[in-house]
Parts: sequence; structure tokens; C-alpha cells
Amino acid sequence: MPLSIGIDKQLLSRIPGLDRKTMRAALGIHTGSMRYLRAMEKGTVRYDLDGVAGAEVTDTHRLHAKEQLQQRFKKEAERKKAEKAAAAEAEAARLRQEKLQQLASKFSRG
Repeated sequence: MPLSIGIDKQLLSRIPGLDRKTMRAALGIHTGSMRYLRAMEKGTVRYDLDGVAGAEVTDTHRLHAKEQLQQRFKKEAERKKAEKAAAAEAEAARLRQEKLQQLASKFSRG
């Protein structure tokens, strides 16, 4: 579910000994996750720590989540394409080496 804006302040007020830096890092990891971004993209309402609906998710925030997801999908597709190309190149190099060995073997016999 989309978190209410200022959820960090809610957390700090409920858990006074909570390390601010650690909490912000954890929230950053959570709000940057694919699952959360998908929830933001489709969400209409934000929720507080008690699960109570609050402010609406703005079109700007929904669009930002959508753009983040698109960037991730694009990066992932590029990574997979590069991996596939590298694997194909490695296979081609292996086949060339195998062919060279066969030729060397053929001509060294005789």
C-alpha cells in the first residue's frame, strides 16, 4: 500500500529510540522496491501506520512510480540483451577454437 507522506515522522514518534538514518535507509529500500512502485502506480489512497486511509496518491506520484518501473524494465532488458550477446560471442569463440583445433589436428598428422 502507498505510505502516507511523512510516515518517517510517524515512525519516529512511535519508536523514539529508532535510528533516523537506518529508518530512512529501510524506507528507501521499501519505497524503491518493485512491489511498492507497482502499488504506487495503481494506488489511489495513501495509508498511515494504522492502515487508515489518508491523502490521495497524486497523478504526479503515480507517474513517477510508472517512470521508475519503466526505467527498471528497460535496464533489465538491456542487461539480458548484453548477457545474451556475450553468451553468443563466447559460443562463437568456442566454435572457432574447436574448428582451429580440428584443422591443426588434421594437418599435423600428415
